[in-house]
Amino acid sequence: MKRPPIEVADIFRAVGRDFIEKNRRWLTWQHLKVLRAIEHCRTAALGGHLDSCSRCGHRAISFNSCRNRHCPKCQVNLCKKWVQLRAGELLPVIYFHVVFTLPHELSALALRNKRIIYELLFRMCSETLLEVAADPKHLGAQIGFLSVLHTWGQNLLHHPHLHCVIPAGGLAPDHLSWISPRRPKFLLPVRVLSAVFRGKFLEALQEAFRKGELTFCGNVQHLAHPQHFQRLLNQLSRKKWVVYAKPPFGGAEHVLQYLARYTHRVAISNHRLAGFDGKQVTFRWKDYAHGAKKSKMTVSADEFLRRFLLHVLPGHFMRIRYFGFLANRCRAASVELCRKLIGASEPVQLEVKVLNAPATWPCPRCAGAMVIVERLSAVQALRYVSLPLGVDSS
Repeated sequence: MKRPPIEVADIFRAVGRDFIEKNRRWLTWQHLKVLRAIEHCRTAALGGHLDSCSRCGHRAISFNSCRNRHCPKCQVNLCKKWVQLRAGELLPVIYFHVVFTLPHELSALALRNKRIIYELLFRMCSETLLEVAADPKHLGAQIGFLSVLHTWGQNLLHHPHLHCVIPAGGLAPDHLSWISPRRPKFLLPVRVLSAVFRGKFLEALQEAFRKGELTFCGNVQHLAHPQHFQRLLNQLSRKKWVVYAKPPFGGAEHVLQYLARYTHRVAISNHRLAGFDGKQVTFRWKDYAHGAKKSKMTVSADEFLRRFLLHVLPGHFMRIRYFGFLANRCRAASVELCRKLIGASEPVQLEVKVLNAPATWPCPRCAGAMVIVERLSAVQALRYVSLPLGVDSS
């Protein structure tokens, strides 16, 4: 894929420092860490290595990546490695994709209590899916699934939702058979999922309030009063919560392609950026409220950075999690048992292009293999760039 002409890092470098000075009152160390990491990603500030072509001797400098999980460039390589590990865990069945969305009335509260609200989102979604699936009226089985947290909409505003990828079927209560859905393109009723999810989440949120675990400041300060908080809960209990089941995947290969696109996605990719003139940023987006109409949106650079930073996650927060028979503690044994019960003893064999990353990169002059000849510290990398040594940086 061609390198995009504009990158998020370019915007950070151009206006990041001014943005920090104007917004210090609400920026946290986590925000500053992300800003600094993306600004310096693949620059001399992080060091690098000197490469040489094994055929023609051409030399070039490659700078190190920041490896921050909010960086659009670094997530591509991490995704490739992660998907490769998951390929051996896929089952020879179709997969379902269910999305749980928090009501927009909770957005402001969630932004000030990210760790607590996002933890509740994971926990209540998993409990809902496991409980409804175990009910004999629906499936009567223990299912397994992975959940991925996204906190953004196409316009970069706060829109927390959970993507759940679920194999079609599950283990019988005695773990002696595999139970398939009664209908091939239907797993669980979304109306039941929505009602159960709403009840569980509101009950857990009320318990968090009772224990004093929530923080109230800024435009949610009034919710610290029990009467106002209860009014919010009552409003939310009368509202239909959005749970959306997408059409099922055709098979394991389609699941892998989905995982390659979505699991390590950040708020906006570099390829969605359409323009930056130093003051305003234009990016492409889909308006799902009007039939996924493709359009362009222009905002000030400060507003772009503000929206981007809405999606910075708390430190060490896991945004990809596994539940049911795919939970970390039992996944290997459970996947093997599921294959046996389904009648497929061997893992699914897939060849996906996204996994075939080259071991070396080609020389820009003769296409020979470039090899690392020297590791460079930040000071050494800066020295190589500043001195006319005839070495190209890339």
